[in-house]
Amino acid sequence: MIGEGYEFAEAGVGITYSADYVEMWKHAAVYVDKILKGAKPGDLPIEHPTKFIMRVDLKAARALGITIPESILLRADEVIR
Repeated sequence: MIGEGYEFAEAGVGITYSADYVEMWKHAAVYVDKILKGAKPGDLPIEHPTKFIMRVDLKAARALGITIPESILLRADEVIR
């Protein structure tokens, strides 16, 4: 019912919460640019994602007989109805 990765929400998982992959890939390009300009990969700082996305699939929840609280729906970035 709960999974990691937004693509799982589209595959029928009720709730997903994961890092925003698009933002991660954009930021990876910044690292590639630095490396191509001569930076040593080992000298670059380790960074963690800062933006996360929650998706709720109400169809999957209904199929399982689960009611998602309104407080969760209000916090979700996307609700699949």
